[in-house]
Amino acid sequence: MDKEVRLRNYHAHKWDEPLLMEMSCEGQRGILVPRAEAEIRQAIGDAESLVPAEMLRKEPPDLPQLAQPQILRHFLHLSQMTLGTDVNIDIGLGTCTMKYSPKINEYLARSPKLTELHPLQDVDTLQGILEIIYRTEEFIKEISGLDRVSFQPGSGSQAVFTAVSIVRAYHTARGEGEQRNEIITTMFSHPCNAATPATAGFEVITLMPEENGLPSIEALREAVSERTAAILITNPEDTGIYNAGIKAIVDLVHQAGGLCFYDQANANGVLGKVRALEAGFDMCHFNLHKTFSAPHGSLGPATGALAVTKELEKFLPLPLVVYDGHRYDLDYNRPHSIGKVKGFLGNPQLVLRTYAWIMSLGGAGLESVAETAVINNNYLDQQLMGIPGIVKPYHQGEIRLDQIRYSWQKLSEDTGVGTEDVERRMTDFGLQGYWTSHFPWIVDEPFTPEPTESYSKDDIDYWAAVMKQISKEAYADPEKVRQAPHRGPIGRIDETPMMDAARSAVTYRQYKKLKERAEAENNG
Repeated sequence: MDKEVRLRNYHAHKWDEPLLMEMSCEGQRGILVPRAEAEIRQAIGDAESLVPAEMLRKEPPDLPQLAQPQILRHFLHLSQMTLGTDVNIDIGLGTCTMKYSPKINEYLARSPKLTELHPLQDVDTLQGILEIIYRTEEFIKEISGLDRVSFQPGSGSQAVFTAVSIVRAYHTARGEGEQRNEIITTMFSHPCNAATPATAGFEVITLMPEENGLPSIEALREAVSERTAAILITNPEDTGIYNAGIKAIVDLVHQAGGLCFYDQANANGVLGKVRALEAGFDMCHFNLHKTFSAPHGSLGPATGALAVTKELEKFLPLPLVVYDGHRYDLDYNRPHSIGKVKGFLGNPQLVLRTYAWIMSLGGAGLESVAETAVINNNYLDQQLMGIPGIVKPYHQGEIRLDQIRYSWQKLSEDTGVGTEDVERRMTDFGLQGYWTSHFPWIVDEPFTPEPTESYSKDDIDYWAAVMKQISKEAYADPEKVRQAPHRGPIGRIDETPMMDAARSAVTYRQYKKLKERAEAENNG
Protein backbone atom coordinates (compact mmCIF):
# COMPACT_ATOMS: atom_id res chain seq x y z
CA MET A 1 0.00 0.00 0.00
CA ASP A 2 2.00 2.95 -1.27
CA LYS A 3 -0.49 5.71 -0.50
CA GLU A 4 -2.87 6.58 2.29
CA VAL A 5 -6.31 5.13 1.72
CA ARG A 6 -9.26 7.34 2.60
CA LEU A 7 -12.08 5.32 4.14
CA ARG A 8 -15.52 6.24 2.84
CA ASN A 9 -18.04 7.93 5.11
CA TYR A 10 -20.60 5.31 4.10
CA HIS A 11 -24.11 5.19 5.48
CA ALA A 12 -26.74 2.74 4.27
CA HIS A 13 -30.40 3.47 3.61
CA LYS A 14 -32.79 2.28 6.24
CA TRP A 15 -36.35 2.07 4.95
CA ASP A 16 -37.81 -0.32 7.53
CA GLU A 17 -39.62 -1.79 4.54
CA PRO A 18 -42.80 -3.79 5.25
CA LEU A 19 -43.70 -7.00 3.48
CA LEU A 20 -45.67 -6.74 0.26
CA MET A 21 -48.59 -8.49 1.95
CA GLU A 22 -48.59 -5.90 4.70
CA MET A 23 -48.70 -3.12 2.07
CA SER A 24 -51.57 -4.74 0.19
CA CYS A 25 -54.67 -2.64 -0.37
CA GLU A 26 -57.76 -4.38 -1.71
CA GLY A 27 -58.71 -3.25 -5.17
CA GLN A 28 -55.32 -1.88 -6.26
CA ARG A 29 -53.86 -3.31 -9.44
CA GLY A 30 -50.48 -3.09 -11.10
CA ILE A 31 -51.84 -4.27 -14.45
CA LEU A 32 -55.26 -5.04 -15.86
CA VAL A 33 -55.27 -8.35 -17.71
CA PRO A 34 -57.45 -8.00 -20.83
CA ARG A 35 -60.47 -10.25 -21.01
CA ALA A 36 -60.55 -12.84 -23.76
CA GLU A 37 -62.39 -11.75 -26.90
CA ALA A 38 -65.84 -13.17 -27.57
CA GLU A 39 -64.63 -15.25 -30.51
CA ILE A 40 -61.96 -16.89 -28.34
CA ARG A 41 -64.41 -17.56 -25.48
CA GLN A 42 -66.81 -19.13 -27.97
CA ALA A 43 -64.10 -21.36 -29.48
CA ILE A 44 -62.43 -22.41 -26.22
CA GLY A 45 -65.34 -22.31 -23.85
CA ASP A 46 -65.03 -21.94 -20.10
CA ALA A 47 -61.32 -22.37 -19.31
CA GLU A 48 -62.12 -23.32 -15.71
CA SER A 49 -63.99 -26.42 -16.91
CA LEU A 50 -60.78 -27.66 -18.54
CA VAL A 51 -59.05 -27.91 -15.15
CA PRO A 52 -59.68 -31.14 -13.17
CA ALA A 53 -61.92 -30.47 -10.20
CA GLU A 54 -59.35 -31.73 -7.67
CA MET A 55 -56.90 -29.11 -8.94
CA LEU A 56 -59.23 -26.15 -8.58
CA ARG A 57 -58.70 -23.82 -5.62
CA LYS A 58 -61.53 -23.50 -3.15
CA GLU A 59 -60.65 -19.85 -2.67
CA PRO A 60 -58.64 -17.38 -4.78
CA PRO A 61 -54.96 -17.14 -3.78
CA ASP A 62 -54.14 -14.53 -1.17
CA LEU A 63 -51.89 -12.29 -3.26
CA PRO A 64 -50.80 -8.71 -2.52
CA GLN A 65 -52.82 -6.04 -4.29
CA LEU A 66 -50.64 -3.06 -5.19
CA ALA A 67 -50.32 -0.46 -7.92
CA GLN A 68 -47.15 -0.25 -10.02
CA PRO A 69 -45.62 2.78 -8.25
CA GLN A 70 -45.84 1.06 -4.87
CA ILE A 71 -44.29 -2.13 -6.23
CA LEU A 72 -41.45 -0.22 -7.90
CA ARG A 73 -40.79 1.82 -4.77
CA HIS A 74 -40.77 -1.33 -2.60
CA PHE A 75 -38.12 -3.14 -4.61
CA LEU A 76 -36.00 -0.03 -5.11
CA HIS A 77 -36.01 0.46 -1.34
CA LEU A 78 -34.82 -3.11 -0.86
CA SER A 79 -32.12 -2.66 -3.49
CA GLN A 80 -30.82 0.43 -1.70
CA MET A 81 -30.41 -1.63 1.48
CA THR A 82 -28.32 -4.26 -0.30
CA LEU A 83 -24.55 -4.38 -0.75
CA GLY A 84 -24.44 -6.33 -4.00
CA THR A 85 -21.41 -7.21 -6.09
CA ASP A 86 -21.83 -4.21 -8.41
CA VAL A 87 -22.17 -1.84 -5.44
CA ASN A 88 -19.26 -2.80 -3.20
CA ILE A 89 -15.84 -4.47 -3.33
CA ASP A 90 -16.87 -8.09 -2.86
CA ILE A 91 -13.46 -9.51 -1.95
CA GLY A 92 -14.80 -10.86 1.34
CA LEU A 93 -16.98 -13.58 -0.16
CA GLY A 94 -14.20 -16.15 -0.34
CA THR A 95 -14.68 -19.40 -2.31
CA CYS A 96 -17.59 -17.68 -4.09
CA THR A 97 -15.26 -16.13 -6.71
CA MET A 98 -17.14 -12.86 -6.90
CA LYS A 99 -16.07 -11.16 -10.10
CA TYR A 100 -17.37 -8.55 -12.48
CA SER A 101 -20.06 -9.77 -14.88
CA PRO A 102 -19.67 -7.78 -18.14
CA LYS A 103 -22.88 -5.95 -18.88
CA ILE A 104 -22.71 -6.74 -22.59
CA ASN A 105 -23.17 -10.39 -21.56
CA GLU A 106 -26.26 -9.39 -19.57
CA TYR A 107 -27.58 -7.64 -22.67
CA LEU A 108 -27.11 -10.83 -24.69
CA ALA A 109 -28.77 -13.02 -22.07
CA ARG A 110 -31.80 -10.74 -21.90
CA SER A 111 -32.33 -10.67 -25.66
CA PRO A 112 -35.83 -11.80 -26.72
CA LYS A 113 -34.04 -14.24 -29.02
CA LEU A 114 -33.27 -16.19 -25.84
CA THR A 115 -35.85 -15.12 -23.28
CA GLU A 116 -38.79 -15.89 -25.59
CA LEU A 117 -37.62 -19.38 -26.53
CA HIS A 118 -39.86 -22.19 -25.33
CA PRO A 119 -38.18 -25.45 -24.30
CA LEU A 120 -40.83 -27.52 -26.10
CA GLN A 121 -40.62 -25.78 -29.44
CA ASP A 122 -39.32 -27.65 -32.47
CA VAL A 123 -35.58 -28.37 -32.43
CA ASP A 124 -35.25 -26.80 -35.88
CA THR A 125 -36.17 -23.46 -34.28
CA LEU A 126 -33.63 -23.92 -31.44
CA GLN A 127 -30.54 -24.11 -33.62
CA GLY A 128 -29.03 -20.87 -32.29
CA ILE A 129 -28.97 -21.72 -28.59
CA LEU A 130 -28.08 -25.36 -29.30
CA GLU A 131 -25.05 -24.15 -31.23
CA ILE A 132 -24.03 -21.95 -28.30
CA ILE A 133 -24.36 -24.90 -25.89
CA TYR A 134 -22.41 -27.19 -28.24
CA ARG A 135 -19.60 -24.66 -28.75
CA THR A 136 -19.37 -23.93 -25.02
CA GLU A 137 -19.07 -27.66 -24.38
CA GLU A 138 -16.10 -27.72 -26.76
CA PHE A 139 -14.46 -24.97 -24.67
CA ILE A 140 -15.05 -26.82 -21.37
CA LYS A 141 -13.72 -30.03 -22.92
CA GLU A 142 -10.50 -28.24 -23.86
CA ILE A 143 -10.20 -26.53 -20.46
CA SER A 144 -10.73 -29.81 -18.57
CA GLY A 145 -9.25 -32.28 -21.07
CA LEU A 146 -12.32 -34.51 -20.62
CA ASP A 147 -14.65 -35.88 -23.29
CA ARG A 148 -18.28 -34.83 -22.73
CA VAL A 149 -20.04 -32.11 -20.73
CA SER A 150 -23.53 -31.64 -19.33
CA PHE A 151 -24.79 -28.15 -18.52
CA GLN A 152 -28.01 -29.41 -16.99
CA PRO A 153 -27.11 -29.20 -13.24
CA GLY A 154 -28.50 -25.99 -11.79
CA SER A 155 -25.70 -25.39 -9.28
CA GLY A 156 -22.26 -26.57 -8.31
CA SER A 157 -23.74 -28.75 -5.58
CA GLN A 158 -26.19 -30.28 -8.04
CA ALA A 159 -23.27 -31.02 -10.38
CA VAL A 160 -21.56 -32.85 -7.52
CA PHE A 161 -24.78 -34.73 -6.76
CA THR A 162 -25.01 -35.63 -10.47
CA ALA A 163 -21.43 -36.92 -10.32
CA VAL A 164 -22.31 -39.03 -7.28
CA SER A 165 -25.32 -40.44 -9.16
CA ILE A 166 -22.99 -41.37 -12.03
CA VAL A 167 -20.62 -43.03 -9.54
CA ARG A 168 -23.49 -45.23 -8.36
CA ALA A 169 -24.62 -46.02 -11.93
CA TYR A 170 -21.06 -46.91 -12.94
CA HIS A 171 -20.49 -49.35 -10.07
CA THR A 172 -23.99 -50.80 -10.43
CA ALA A 173 -23.31 -51.53 -14.10
CA ARG A 174 -20.18 -53.40 -13.02
CA GLY A 175 -22.07 -55.43 -10.43
CA GLU A 176 -20.46 -53.60 -7.47
CA GLY A 177 -23.22 -51.14 -6.63
CA GLU A 178 -23.98 -52.50 -3.16
CA GLN A 179 -20.36 -53.25 -2.32
CA ARG A 180 -18.97 -49.80 -3.08
CA ASN A 181 -20.86 -47.67 -0.58
CA GLU A 182 -18.14 -45.30 0.71
CA ILE A 183 -17.06 -41.95 -0.67
CA ILE A 184 -13.94 -40.15 0.54
CA THR A 185 -13.49 -36.39 0.71
CA THR A 186 -11.35 -33.89 2.64
CA MET A 187 -12.24 -31.35 5.31
CA PHE A 188 -11.17 -28.36 3.21
CA SER A 189 -12.95 -29.54 0.07
CA HIS A 190 -16.27 -27.82 -0.48
CA PRO A 191 -18.93 -28.98 2.02
CA CYS A 192 -21.14 -30.31 -0.78
CA ASN A 193 -18.43 -32.92 -1.46
CA ALA A 194 -19.56 -34.56 1.80
CA ALA A 195 -23.21 -33.49 1.81
CA THR A 196 -24.22 -34.74 -1.63
CA PRO A 197 -22.94 -38.33 -1.26
CA ALA A 198 -24.50 -38.46 2.22
CA THR A 199 -27.79 -37.33 0.68
CA ALA A 200 -27.42 -40.03 -1.97
CA GLY A 201 -27.00 -42.70 0.70
CA PHE A 202 -23.23 -43.20 0.69
CA GLU A 203 -21.10 -43.45 3.80
CA VAL A 204 -18.72 -40.47 3.87
CA ILE A 205 -15.10 -40.61 5.07
CA THR A 206 -13.56 -37.18 5.63
CA LEU A 207 -9.78 -36.80 5.70
CA MET A 208 -8.58 -34.12 8.12
CA PRO A 209 -5.73 -31.72 7.30
CA GLU A 210 -2.20 -32.18 8.57
CA GLU A 211 0.03 -29.35 9.78
CA ASN A 212 0.60 -28.23 6.19
CA GLY A 213 -3.15 -27.94 5.61
CA LEU A 214 -3.29 -30.87 3.21
CA PRO A 215 -4.79 -34.34 3.70
CA SER A 216 -2.42 -37.16 4.55
CA ILE A 217 -1.66 -39.68 1.84
CA GLU A 218 -1.17 -42.24 4.62
CA ALA A 219 -4.66 -41.52 5.94
CA LEU A 220 -6.04 -41.97 2.44
CA ARG A 221 -4.19 -45.27 2.08
CA GLU A 222 -5.93 -46.49 5.25
CA ALA A 223 -9.32 -45.23 4.08
CA VAL A 224 -9.45 -46.82 0.62
CA SER A 225 -10.79 -50.37 0.34
CA GLU A 226 -12.97 -52.60 -1.78
CA ARG A 227 -15.88 -50.48 -0.47
CA THR A 228 -14.49 -47.24 -1.96
CA ALA A 229 -16.81 -45.83 -4.63
CA ALA A 230 -15.02 -42.53 -5.27
CA ILE A 231 -13.09 -39.60 -3.91
CA LEU A 232 -14.48 -36.07 -4.22
CA ILE A 233 -11.79 -33.45 -3.75
CA THR A 234 -11.32 -29.73 -4.33
CA ASN A 235 -7.92 -28.49 -5.50
CA PRO A 236 -6.83 -25.92 -4.54
CA GLU A 237 -8.80 -26.47 -1.38
CA ASP A 238 -10.55 -23.64 0.44
CA THR A 239 -7.29 -22.73 2.18
CA GLY A 240 -5.92 -21.62 -1.19
CA ILE A 241 -3.22 -24.31 -1.02
CA TYR A 242 -2.76 -26.32 -4.22
CA ASN A 243 -2.11 -29.98 -3.56
CA ALA A 244 0.87 -30.86 -5.75
CA GLY A 245 0.47 -34.52 -4.77
CA ILE A 246 -2.97 -34.80 -6.34
CA LYS A 247 -1.87 -37.39 -8.94
CA ALA A 248 -0.74 -39.77 -6.17
CA ILE A 249 -4.17 -39.41 -4.52
CA VAL A 250 -5.95 -40.18 -7.77
CA ASP A 251 -3.75 -43.18 -8.50
CA LEU A 252 -4.34 -44.62 -5.04
CA VAL A 253 -8.12 -44.43 -5.39
CA HIS A 254 -8.01 -45.89 -8.90
CA GLN A 255 -5.93 -48.80 -7.64
CA ALA A 256 -8.72 -49.54 -5.16
CA GLY A 257 -11.30 -49.52 -7.98
CA GLY A 258 -12.85 -46.13 -7.16
CA LEU A 259 -13.61 -43.14 -9.36
CA CYS A 260 -12.10 -39.68 -8.89
CA PHE A 261 -14.10 -36.45 -9.05
CA TYR A 262 -12.38 -33.05 -9.21
CA ASP A 263 -14.41 -30.22 -7.68
CA GLN A 264 -13.15 -27.22 -9.67
CA ALA A 265 -15.24 -24.54 -8.02
CA ASN A 266 -11.84 -23.02 -7.12
CA ALA A 267 -10.59 -23.12 -10.72
CA ASN A 268 -10.14 -19.37 -11.06
CA GLY A 269 -6.47 -19.48 -10.10
CA VAL A 270 -5.56 -22.44 -12.32
CA LEU A 271 -7.39 -21.68 -15.59
CA GLY A 272 -5.18 -22.70 -18.49
CA LYS A 273 -2.53 -23.99 -16.08
CA VAL A 274 -3.75 -27.41 -14.95
CA ARG A 275 -6.42 -29.77 -16.26
CA ALA A 276 -8.39 -32.64 -14.78
CA LEU A 277 -7.14 -34.94 -17.56
CA GLU A 278 -3.46 -34.69 -16.67
CA ALA A 279 -4.20 -35.39 -13.00
CA GLY A 280 -6.06 -38.54 -13.99
CA PHE A 281 -9.58 -37.54 -12.90
CA ASP A 282 -12.66 -39.28 -14.27
CA MET A 283 -14.98 -36.30 -13.73
CA CYS A 284 -14.84 -32.63 -12.82
CA HIS A 285 -17.17 -29.69 -12.63
CA PHE A 286 -16.93 -25.92 -13.05
CA ASN A 287 -19.28 -23.31 -11.62
CA LEU A 288 -20.22 -21.12 -14.58
CA HIS A 289 -21.66 -18.61 -12.10
CA LYS A 290 -18.20 -18.22 -10.56
CA THR A 291 -15.20 -19.03 -12.71
CA PHE A 292 -16.77 -17.88 -15.97
CA SER A 293 -18.22 -14.60 -14.65
CA ALA A 294 -21.92 -15.42 -14.97
CA PRO A 295 -23.58 -13.70 -11.98
CA HIS A 296 -24.54 -15.60 -8.85
CA GLY A 297 -27.99 -14.06 -8.83
CA SER A 298 -28.39 -14.41 -5.05
CA LEU A 299 -27.67 -18.16 -5.04
CA GLY A 300 -29.41 -18.73 -8.38
CA PRO A 301 -29.77 -19.24 -11.22
CA ALA A 302 -26.53 -21.13 -11.53
CA THR A 303 -24.93 -23.86 -13.62
CA GLY A 304 -22.52 -26.60 -12.64
CA ALA A 305 -20.89 -27.81 -15.85
CA LEU A 306 -20.11 -31.51 -15.36
CA ALA A 307 -17.34 -33.00 -17.54
CA VAL A 308 -16.60 -36.72 -17.75
CA THR A 309 -14.35 -39.19 -19.53
CA LYS A 310 -15.59 -41.21 -22.50
CA GLU A 311 -16.11 -44.23 -20.23
CA LEU A 312 -18.67 -42.32 -18.15
CA GLU A 313 -20.31 -40.39 -20.99
CA LYS A 314 -23.21 -42.83 -21.33
CA PHE A 315 -24.37 -42.06 -17.77
CA LEU A 316 -24.69 -38.28 -18.24
CA PRO A 317 -28.11 -36.63 -17.77
CA LEU A 318 -30.28 -36.44 -20.87
CA PRO A 319 -30.55 -34.82 -23.29
CA LEU A 320 -27.13 -33.97 -24.71
CA VAL A 321 -26.65 -31.61 -27.63
CA VAL A 322 -25.25 -33.38 -30.70
CA TYR A 323 -24.15 -32.10 -34.11
CA ASP A 324 -23.93 -34.05 -37.37
CA GLY A 325 -22.07 -31.37 -39.29
CA HIS A 326 -25.25 -29.72 -40.56
CA ARG A 327 -27.83 -29.65 -37.78
CA TYR A 328 -27.90 -29.55 -33.98
CA ASP A 329 -30.18 -31.94 -32.15
CA LEU A 330 -31.11 -33.16 -28.67
CA ASP A 331 -30.11 -36.75 -27.95
CA TYR A 332 -32.64 -38.49 -25.69
CA ASN A 333 -31.71 -42.00 -26.82
CA ARG A 334 -29.42 -42.73 -23.92
CA PRO A 335 -30.50 -45.94 -22.17
CA HIS A 336 -27.73 -45.82 -19.55
CA SER A 337 -28.37 -42.18 -18.57
CA ILE A 338 -29.12 -41.38 -14.93
CA GLY A 339 -32.06 -39.34 -16.29
CA LYS A 340 -32.75 -35.65 -15.84
CA VAL A 341 -31.49 -33.57 -12.93
CA LYS A 342 -33.14 -30.30 -14.00
CA GLY A 343 -35.92 -29.32 -16.36
CA PHE A 344 -35.27 -29.08 -20.09
CA LEU A 345 -31.84 -27.58 -20.89
CA GLY A 346 -31.02 -26.25 -17.42
CA ASN A 347 -30.07 -22.56 -17.41
CA PRO A 348 -29.03 -21.72 -21.00
CA GLN A 349 -28.72 -18.02 -20.09
CA LEU A 350 -25.70 -18.94 -17.96
CA VAL A 351 -24.19 -20.92 -20.82
CA LEU A 352 -24.62 -17.97 -23.19
CA ARG A 353 -22.88 -15.62 -20.74
CA THR A 354 -20.04 -18.14 -20.37
CA TYR A 355 -19.67 -18.48 -24.13
CA ALA A 356 -19.48 -14.71 -24.56
CA TRP A 357 -16.93 -14.36 -21.74
CA ILE A 358 -14.64 -17.09 -23.12
CA MET A 359 -14.91 -15.73 -26.66
CA SER A 360 -13.96 -12.24 -25.48
CA LEU A 361 -10.85 -13.52 -23.68
CA GLY A 362 -9.52 -16.40 -25.74
CA GLY A 363 -7.02 -18.93 -24.44
CA ALA A 364 -4.37 -16.37 -23.52
CA GLY A 365 -6.99 -14.30 -21.73
CA LEU A 366 -8.11 -17.26 -19.61
CA GLU A 367 -4.52 -17.78 -18.49
CA SER A 368 -4.27 -14.09 -17.70
CA VAL A 369 -7.36 -14.42 -15.48
CA ALA A 370 -5.57 -17.05 -13.40
CA GLU A 371 -2.30 -15.12 -13.25
CA THR A 372 -3.98 -11.86 -12.22
CA ALA A 373 -6.11 -13.60 -9.56
CA VAL A 374 -3.00 -15.18 -8.02
CA ILE A 375 -1.10 -11.88 -8.08
CA ASN A 376 -4.06 -10.10 -6.45
CA ASN A 377 -4.31 -12.77 -3.77
CA ASN A 378 -0.66 -12.59 -2.83
CA TYR A 379 -0.68 -8.77 -2.88
CA LEU A 380 -3.62 -8.76 -0.46
CA ASP A 381 -1.75 -11.32 1.65
CA GLN A 382 1.15 -8.87 2.05
CA GLN A 383 -1.28 -6.20 3.25
CA LEU A 384 -3.17 -8.40 5.69
CA MET A 385 -0.18 -10.05 7.31
CA GLY A 386 0.95 -6.64 8.55
CA ILE A 387 -2.30 -6.07 10.46
CA PRO A 388 -2.29 -6.85 14.22
CA GLY A 389 -4.60 -9.69 15.18
CA ILE A 390 -4.48 -11.60 11.87
CA VAL A 391 -2.74 -14.96 11.61
CA LYS A 392 -2.42 -17.37 8.68
CA PRO A 393 -2.80 -21.04 9.60
CA TYR A 394 -0.75 -23.69 7.80
CA HIS A 395 1.86 -21.05 6.96
CA GLN A 396 4.79 -23.23 5.94
CA GLY A 397 5.90 -21.46 2.80
CA GLU A 398 3.17 -22.84 0.53
CA ILE A 399 2.12 -20.49 -2.25
CA ARG A 400 -1.57 -19.70 -1.98
CA LEU A 401 -3.54 -19.30 -5.18
CA ASP A 402 -6.77 -17.31 -5.35
CA GLN A 403 -7.83 -17.27 -1.68
CA ILE A 404 -6.46 -17.85 1.81
CA ARG A 405 -8.13 -19.08 5.00
CA TYR A 406 -7.02 -16.47 7.58
CA SER A 407 -7.86 -16.25 11.27
CA TRP A 408 -8.73 -13.44 13.69
CA GLN A 409 -7.86 -15.78 16.58
CA LYS A 410 -5.15 -13.50 18.00
CA LEU A 411 -7.47 -10.47 17.79
CA SER A 412 -10.11 -12.46 19.66
CA GLU A 413 -7.63 -13.52 22.35
CA ASP A 414 -6.29 -9.96 22.75
CA THR A 415 -9.53 -7.97 22.59
CA GLY A 416 -12.53 -10.30 22.66
CA VAL A 417 -13.47 -9.16 19.15
CA GLY A 418 -14.12 -12.13 16.85
CA THR A 419 -14.62 -12.69 13.17
CA GLU A 420 -18.40 -12.17 13.28
CA ASP A 421 -17.87 -8.80 14.97
CA VAL A 422 -15.43 -7.83 12.21
CA GLU A 423 -17.93 -8.96 9.60
CA ARG A 424 -20.64 -6.68 10.97
CA ARG A 425 -18.28 -3.72 11.30
CA MET A 426 -17.18 -4.09 7.65
CA THR A 427 -20.61 -2.99 6.49
CA ASP A 428 -20.10 0.41 8.11
CA PHE A 429 -17.40 1.05 5.50
CA GLY A 430 -19.52 0.00 2.53
CA LEU A 431 -18.22 -3.57 2.32
CA GLN A 432 -20.40 -6.64 2.39
CA GLY A 433 -19.43 -8.96 5.21
CA TYR A 434 -17.75 -12.17 4.22
CA TRP A 435 -19.67 -15.30 3.31
CA THR A 436 -19.94 -18.24 5.68
CA SER A 437 -18.11 -20.61 3.32
CA HIS A 438 -15.30 -20.94 5.90
CA PHE A 439 -17.60 -23.10 8.03
CA PRO A 440 -17.10 -25.43 9.85
CA TRP A 441 -14.61 -23.53 11.97
CA ILE A 442 -11.65 -25.88 11.64
CA VAL A 443 -9.68 -22.65 11.63
CA ASP A 444 -10.55 -20.53 14.69
CA GLU A 445 -12.24 -17.17 13.98
CA PRO A 446 -11.87 -17.68 10.19
CA PHE A 447 -12.25 -15.39 7.21
CA THR A 448 -11.46 -16.20 3.60
CA PRO A 449 -11.07 -13.25 1.20
CA GLU A 450 -10.79 -13.94 -2.52
CA PRO A 451 -9.59 -11.01 -4.65
CA THR A 452 -10.33 -12.27 -8.15
CA GLU A 453 -8.89 -10.75 -11.32
CA SER A 454 -11.73 -8.20 -11.35
CA TYR A 455 -10.31 -6.08 -8.54
CA SER A 456 -7.80 -3.29 -9.01
CA LYS A 457 -4.90 -2.44 -6.73
CA ASP A 458 -6.96 0.43 -5.31
CA ASP A 459 -9.84 -1.96 -4.57
CA ILE A 460 -7.52 -4.31 -2.70
CA ASP A 461 -5.89 -1.44 -0.82
CA TYR A 462 -9.29 -0.19 0.32
CA TRP A 463 -10.41 -3.62 1.51
CA ALA A 464 -7.15 -4.11 3.43
CA ALA A 465 -7.41 -0.59 4.89
CA VAL A 466 -10.84 -1.43 6.32
CA MET A 467 -9.40 -4.54 7.98
CA LYS A 468 -6.57 -2.43 9.40
CA GLN A 469 -9.03 0.16 10.74
CA ILE A 470 -11.21 -2.48 12.40
CA SER A 471 -8.15 -4.05 14.01
CA LYS A 472 -7.10 -0.64 15.31
CA GLU A 473 -10.57 -0.02 16.74
CA ALA A 474 -10.68 -3.47 18.36
CA TYR A 475 -7.48 -2.82 20.29
CA ALA A 476 -8.52 0.75 21.26
CA ASP A 477 -12.28 0.37 21.79
CA PRO A 478 -13.46 -3.24 21.34
CA GLU A 479 -17.02 -2.41 22.34
CA LYS A 480 -17.35 -0.15 19.30
CA VAL A 481 -16.67 -3.11 17.02
CA ARG A 482 -18.83 -5.53 19.01
CA GLN A 483 -21.83 -3.17 18.78
CA ALA A 484 -21.54 -2.78 14.98
CA PRO A 485 -23.06 -2.12 12.55
CA HIS A 486 -23.60 1.53 13.34
CA ARG A 487 -24.47 2.81 9.86
CA GLY A 488 -26.37 -0.13 8.35
CA PRO A 489 -30.07 -0.61 7.60
CA ILE A 490 -30.33 -3.29 10.31
CA GLY A 491 -28.54 -3.35 13.64
CA ARG A 492 -27.74 -6.46 15.63
CA ILE A 493 -30.45 -9.06 15.28
CA ASP A 494 -33.06 -8.90 18.02
CA GLU A 495 -33.21 -12.45 19.38
CA THR A 496 -36.89 -12.34 20.31
CA PRO A 497 -39.66 -14.84 19.60
CA MET A 498 -41.05 -12.38 17.03
CA MET A 499 -37.80 -12.41 15.08
CA ASP A 500 -37.57 -16.17 15.50
CA ALA A 501 -40.99 -16.42 13.91
CA ALA A 502 -39.90 -14.30 10.96
CA ARG A 503 -36.75 -16.34 10.43
CA SER A 504 -38.53 -19.69 10.78
CA ALA A 505 -41.37 -19.01 8.36
CA VAL A 506 -41.09 -20.08 4.75
CA THR A 507 -44.50 -18.77 3.63
CA TYR A 508 -46.49 -15.67 4.49
CA ARG A 509 -49.30 -17.83 5.90
CA GLN A 510 -46.84 -19.59 8.19
CA TYR A 511 -45.31 -16.25 9.16
CA LYS A 512 -48.72 -14.92 10.21
CA LYS A 513 -49.42 -17.97 12.37
CA LEU A 514 -46.02 -17.79 14.07
CA LYS A 515 -46.38 -14.04 14.53
CA GLU A 516 -49.80 -14.40 16.15
CA ARG A 517 -48.48 -17.13 18.44
CA ALA A 518 -45.47 -15.00 19.43
CA GLU A 519 -47.70 -11.98 20.14
CA ALA A 520 -49.98 -14.13 22.30
CA GLU A 521 -47.00 -15.46 24.26
CA ASN A 522 -45.59 -11.94 24.73
CA ASN A 523 -48.96 -10.61 25.89
CA GLY A 524 -49.76 -13.63 28.02
